[in-house]
Amino acid sequence: MEQLDAINLAERLRWEQEQQEYWLHLEAASPLEKYPAKQHAKRVQELLGVPDGLIYLAGEPKRNNEDSDMPAPFRQRRYFYYLSGVNEPNCHLVYIINTNTLALFIPRIDPARVVYEGSGSTPAEALDKYDIDQVYYADELEDFVLEWSKYYKGPLYLLHPSQNPLKGPVDEPIDSSTLQPAINAARIIKDEHEIKQIRKANDISSQAHKEILANILRFKNEAQVEGLFRDVCISKLAKEQAYNPIAASGPNAGTLHYDSNNEDFGDRQLMCLDAACEWDLYASDITRTFPLSGSWPSQECKEIYHLVQRMQDACIERVKPGVRYLDLHILAHQVAIAGLLHLGLLHNGTAEEIFKAGTSRAFFPHGLGHHVGLEVHDVGQGELMSMTNFRREQQRSLYPDNFHLPVYSMETCRAPCDPKSPHLDEGMVVTIEPGIYFNTYLLNTQYLHDPIHSKYINTLIVKRYLPVGGVRIEDDILVTSKGYENLTTAPKGEAMMEIIRTCLEGFHPARQNPVIQAE
Repeated sequence: MEQLDAINLAERLRWEQEQQEYWLHLEAASPLEKYPAKQHAKRVQELLGVPDGLIYLAGEPKRNNEDSDMPAPFRQRRYFYYLSGVNEPNCHLVYIINTNTLALFIPRIDPARVVYEGSGSTPAEALDKYDIDQVYYADELEDFVLEWSKYYKGPLYLLHPSQNPLKGPVDEPIDSSTLQPAINAARIIKDEHEIKQIRKANDISSQAHKEILANILRFKNEAQVEGLFRDVCISKLAKEQAYNPIAASGPNAGTLHYDSNNEDFGDRQLMCLDAACEWDLYASDITRTFPLSGSWPSQECKEIYHLVQRMQDACIERVKPGVRYLDLHILAHQVAIAGLLHLGLLHNGTAEEIFKAGTSRAFFPHGLGHHVGLEVHDVGQGELMSMTNFRREQQRSLYPDNFHLPVYSMETCRAPCDPKSPHLDEGMVVTIEPGIYFNTYLLNTQYLHDPIHSKYINTLIVKRYLPVGGVRIEDDILVTSKGYENLTTAPKGEAMMEIIRTCLEGFHPARQNPVIQAE
């Protein structure tokens, strides 16, 4: 190690122009499937559209919980991971655009901490595991960047101004505005490796959903559902959930991001289970809604479930390259309005009038979906859904400006349609997750007191449907060259009901809701 430290950084940079040096490189016993970091770095460089410069990304540091000596859960920064494939703390990455060289900087081994925490990767192990060209120690980072600036020209590209690896001023310009959009654009289109990871996450999550269906009649509390779901995922080596599970029974399903998961079922009718795991940092996102008894506990539940199923089916079957995601969102509302009119929940207007007023948002208040990838609400390039052209097609007198906007934060939920990327494209993975909800707070405070909306909402009929709480069905859809592939295999519809009915046979729970027979 001492000999390695003595090698002059400038000399090593010059050597790399002529030959690839794998110092201390020990061959692995068997070939490893490496995360395609170099491919991602090259893609980002192409999207930046520059011939030279240096990209710097900081990994997540190891840290303790505040006012505690216990370590906080480690979650790698996703931008760093996308260009490195490294899921270790206290690392750094640089990509030299001029020479297409990817260099990883790792922490030195602290002998005093090895017995407690392990050693982390050595340089040789890092070269074997990761798709990188060079490995240095983290304390060499600043000298490396300074040496680079002597031999090459071009900006130093940063994700954020606060992540500058240099302590003092430098002659080269610093660009902290163009790197993030370039990486976002790259991340939107998934490669084969990424699709494989998302598919694996979906497979495990779907198996967990199936186990819930097979055991739901044995449970009496939301916490039991969450517990089994996590157990199945962990037993299949998926230790991280992509988000906090939502195990919402009865009226709790009307709260979109409910995650207390601690209430008894009692006489509640349905559960909305929105839960999914990660696999190698890649997320899945799945929602299923099902009865808490052996069959549909009311005609209202059955009707709303089938309406949401029609909304989802109509949108999924239209997924293909070139389709505007916003158009699918609009289609979901159109199907919802037709169904709600048929059930009598909406009245006193035509489907077109109700759509233009935006009243369907009282029952379907969020966007149709979002990208899925390294984040469950993965990055995009702009606003959730572009309304630039759509607004011109609508009468705006009654049309609320925020009709199309979801409840999700615009900063955390990026969907597949924006001004720069208005259409679906091959390689995108998106969710299709329509829902119908009966949230009394939303209805009472935002819709029933507004004459624009209240005239269309049949409150007498709505009262009958309040026990439904909410129904959402969500799948992860890969856009292919000619259409789509549904990556989610969790049972839904009749296949879902068959699992629950099979569980019911020979089972006599102490608590069972009154039911009507499903057709």
